[in-house]
Amino acid sequence: MTELNPERARRAIIEHTRRLAESAAAAGPDAAVPTTPEWTITNLVEHVGQTQNWVAEIIERRITDPTQLPTGAAALPADPRQWEAWLSQSAQRVADALSDDAMDAPVFNAAADGRTGTRFWMSSVLNETVVHGFDGDNAAGRPADIAPDIAAALISNHLAMLTSPTWELQRSESAHAIRGTGQTLQLLATDTADGTGAWFVERRPDGAAWQPGTKPADVTVTGSAQSLLLVLTRRLPLTDRETTKITIEGDAGIVRHWLDNTAHIAD
Repeated sequence: MTELNPERARRAIIEHTRRLAESAAAAGPDAAVPTTPEWTITNLVEHVGQTQNWVAEIIERRITDPTQLPTGAAALPADPRQWEAWLSQSAQRVADALSDDAMDAPVFNAAADGRTGTRFWMSSVLNETVVHGFDGDNAAGRPADIAPDIAAALISNHLAMLTSPTWELQRSESAHAIRGTGQTLQLLATDTADGTGAWFVERRPDGAAWQPGTKPADVTVTGSAQSLLLVLTRRLPLTDRETTKITIEGDAGIVRHWLDNTAHIAD
C-alpha cells in the first residue's frame, strides 16, 4: 500500500484540526452533527482532541504492549472559547510525535497488518481528523475541502483496515459479510496523480482483499477522491449523485452491500 509522506500527513492533521475548530465555533457547542447521529459539536471536538492526545502518548512512550495503552483522556475545556487552542495543542502534539525518527520505531499496531505501528497510527489519526473534520464542516454548513492525495491515502487506509486481521477478530460479522465468491469492485479517483487513485477489491470465500491498480471488475465506481472517501466512510449517500458526482458502471448492488456492511465501530 502506498504510504503517505509523513510531513504531508503532519501538515494535514494540523490543517484539518484548524478547520474543525473554525466549524465548531461557527456551529456552536450544542449543534447536532448530522453525519454522526446522537453527537453534538461538543462530542465531536472532545473526541478528536482526545484521540490525538491518546495517539501521541502511544508513540511518545513507544508502547508495544496493548495492555499498556493509555487509559486516561485529555479533558475538554468547559469554555468553548478555549477549544481552538486546545485542539491546536492536541494536533501539534501528535504531529510532533509522528516525527520522521518515529516512523520505524517499535510501536503497537492495532490493525496487526504489515505497517509499522507509527505508520498505522499516523493513518488512523489522520483519518479521524479529516473525516470528523468533514462532520464539523457539515454541521456548520461549510463545504468540504479534502485534498485528492489525502483522500486517496485515507481510502487505502480504509480498505487496509477492513481487510486486516484485527477487523476479522473484532468485527467478524462485517468481515464475513464482505466475503464472496469472486465478486469484484473497482474504485477510480478522477483527480489523483501518479496512479495512486485506483483500488481493486475482490470478495473471496476466505475474506475480502484489495490491491492498488485497475482490473476488469463487476462494478466500477468513479469520482473525485474526496467523494469516494466520503461515500466509503458513510458521510455522503451513494445515491446523492448531485453532490458526489459519482458514476457507477456495473452491478450497483455490490457497492450497496459493501457500504451496508462496512461501518466502523464508532462512525
